[in-house]
Amino acid sequence: MPHPLLQPVTDALDGLRGATLSPAEASARLRDQGELIAALPPRFGEVLGQLLDRLESSALFDGESCSFSSRELHDSLQFWIDKAAAQLAVA
Repeated sequence: MPHPLLQPVTDALDGLRGATLSPAEASARLRDQGELIAALPPRFGEVLGQLLDRLESSALFDGESCSFSSRELHDSLQFWIDKAAAQLAVA
């Protein structure tokens, strides 16, 4: 079971993977996680911001391209979630 602060992030990633959220919608939800970001070391916010910049840029491309892979971005967001969960577990 994910940490309660991570649930909205997990839900947004699920929405992306299931195509029920657009990259812009998911990014907006993820950027609105101030309480979660405040509970993590500063580097987590920086990395999430970079991932969300890439996610928003990927919306300019259709599907997979040589510049952006939706699957790789989703996997990177999942990796971020996993690391954040580990950090929150020890805090």
